[in-house]
Amino acid sequence: MAVRVGFIGTGLIATSHMENLAAMDGVHIAALCDVSLAAAQRAQGRFGGAIYADHREMLARERLDAVYVCIPPFAHSGQELDVLEAGAALFVEKPVTLDLELGRRIALEIERRQAVACCGYHWRYADTTQRLRELLDKEAVIQVLGRWLGGIWMAPWWKSKELSGGQLVEQVTHLFDLARYLVGEIDLVTAFATRGHVKDIEGYTLDDASVVNVRFAQGAVGNFAATCLLSRGLGAELTVIARDFAATCTTNQLRVVEPERTVEYPARAAALRLEDEAFIEAVRSGDCSKLLSPYGDALQTVAVTLAAEASLGQGGQLHRVGRWDFAPA
Repeated sequence: MAVRVGFIGTGLIATSHMENLAAMDGVHIAALCDVSLAAAQRAQGRFGGAIYADHREMLARERLDAVYVCIPPFAHSGQELDVLEAGAALFVEKPVTLDLELGRRIALEIERRQAVACCGYHWRYADTTQRLRELLDKEAVIQVLGRWLGGIWMAPWWKSKELSGGQLVEQVTHLFDLARYLVGEIDLVTAFATRGHVKDIEGYTLDDASVVNVRFAQGAVGNFAATCLLSRGLGAELTVIARDFAATCTTNQLRVVEPERTVEYPARAAALRLEDEAFIEAVRSGDCSKLLSPYGDALQTVAVTLAAEASLGQGGQLHRVGRWDFAPA
């Protein structure tokens, strides 16, 4: 019996997921919901599925085993709760929310229902990441260095900090999440940014460049540098430094520098595909053990990035990162 999948949001990242699902045996893209009829029609032309303008109508009319929520940060208003109420497995693209209280309600409902649910931090699934985790089992991390050096994505909502949450929240979130996955919880952040260098793009309210310093609960320190000003991006990567080696990880490659040698490990499979395969397997089996980014854990990454944004707005004031359930850090 085919796994019937619906989508709330049919834009760029949703299309990537649909491409992966369409290549899997026994998976049927059954329904598409988007506020843009043109976007939904484009997706339908490639992947099929009934079109809806209202996700509640889609959930009421269709028998769906799983639903992907792939909408901009500002647009999250409880769609996830509706999916859970409909009894479908839930996949939520990052960042999962800009509202920690709403996120808390969703996380608790997932836990109450013991629902199959995960989030789109696909860097965790890369085999380069898994190889690095094996190395770190034997080494204590001392320092973490992240960089996301790219350009302005011209989607109207992305270039507006009010709608996207800002580059740290919407994009660099992958590096904060990867650092948490590899090293552990971040408990303190302080951040600075510069603005005012972009005057020719209507609706642009982002920081032009930012730096975030963090302390991990286990004692390591880290720095994350980001910009969206470049016409030719330099890419995104995370470097971890231990006593006897340094390793730089992307979704495509892991480079390990040791005292006597440097070794490069290319990725063997696309991380996003591995993520989608793990989710569909969990939908079929009910076993969530291979889902590497549960909703509550993804919400903690949001808490880190929102703390960094708060520090930016307060001129670098030190912020303690609380747990998503508001328990003491």
